[in-house]
Amino acid sequence: MWLPGVLVAGAAALVAWGIQALVPAIPLLTAAVVLGIIVAQLPAARRPLTGVLAPGLSVASKRFMRIGVVLLGLKLSLIDIAGLGWVTIATTVAIVAITFAGTYALGRWFALPGHQPLLIATGFSICGASAIGAMSGVVKAKDEETATPVALVTLCGTLAIGVLPALWHPLGLDTLQFGHWVGAGVHDVGQVVATAQIAGSAALAVAIVVKLTRVLMLAPVVAIASVVEHRRTLAVSLTGATDAGRKRLPIVPLFVAGFIVAVLVRTLVPLSEPVLQAADVVQTALLAMALFGLGSAVRLATLVRTGWRALVVGLLSWALIAMLALGAVQLS
Repeated sequence: MWLPGVLVAGAAALVAWGIQALVPAIPLLTAAVVLGIIVAQLPAARRPLTGVLAPGLSVASKRFMRIGVVLLGLKLSLIDIAGLGWVTIATTVAIVAITFAGTYALGRWFALPGHQPLLIATGFSICGASAIGAMSGVVKAKDEETATPVALVTLCGTLAIGVLPALWHPLGLDTLQFGHWVGAGVHDVGQVVATAQIAGSAALAVAIVVKLTRVLMLAPVVAIASVVEHRRTLAVSLTGATDAGRKRLPIVPLFVAGFIVAVLVRTLVPLSEPVLQAADVVQTALLAMALFGLGSAVRLATLVRTGWRALVVGLLSWALIAMLALGAVQLS
C-alpha cells in the first residue's frame, strides 16, 4: 500500500515550503532533502520508514521524480539559452563534461562502491539531487548507493550559498559575472536562486539561464547511461547468467523523452504565464516529495563509518566545478 508514504512525503513537502517561507534563503528542495535526512535519524521513525511508509516513499522518490524531471523541461527555452552566445554555451557544456568525468574518475580512484561514482558525478555536474534521483532510476541503484550522493550534493550546495557570495567582491567580479559563476558552479536550481539573488535581479536572471543550460545536459547524460545499462543487461541475458538479465530495458527512458518534448514545447509553443506557473508549482511539489523520499534513506551512522572517501570526492568535485566555472566567467 503506497498511500501512507505518499501522504507523508506530501506533508513533508508542505513543511519544506513553510521553512522556505520563514527563511527565504533556504531553497525548498534543499529543505525537503534535509528534512528527510533528519527524520531518518529519529529512532521512532526508522520502523515506519522501512515498513508501512516504504512503498509510498519509493513511489515518491522514483515515479514522482521522473514526472518532476519531465515538467522541469518546461523551464527551458532553447531561445533563451541561445541568447547566452556560443562561448558561454560551449564553456557551460565543457564544465559539465569535465566535472562529470573528473568526479567519476575520483570516485573510482577512491574505490567508492557500486554506482556511487556515477551518481556523485551526475549530481555535482548537472542539477544536484534531482539528477541523482533521475540517474539512480536508470541504473537501478540501491537506496544505500543513492543516499550518500544525495547527502553530499545537499551539503556542498548549501555551503555554496554562503561561500560564493563571500568570494564575490574579493575575486573582482561584477554583478553579471557573479551570476554567471553561480549558474555554472552551483548544483541545484534552488541553491542557484538562493545564492545569486544576493546580487540582484540581473545576476539572478543570468544565473538561472546558465544553470538551466546545465540542466539540459541531463537528457543526453542519462540517455547515454541508459544505453550502457541496456547493453550490459543484454550481455548478461545472452550469457544466460540471470533471469533478471533477460528483461529488456528501453534504450532511452520515457521520462528523458518526455523531458526533451517538454523543452521543445516550451521553445515552440507560446504558453501562458498561468500555465507555466501551475506547471512550476506541480513540478516543485513532486520534486520536493521525491527528495524527501531520497533523504529518508540516508543513515548518518553509515556515512560516518564508510563515507569519508565519498566526502573527499564530493569536496574535490565541488572545488573543481567552482574553479572551472570561474575560468569560464573570465573567458566570456
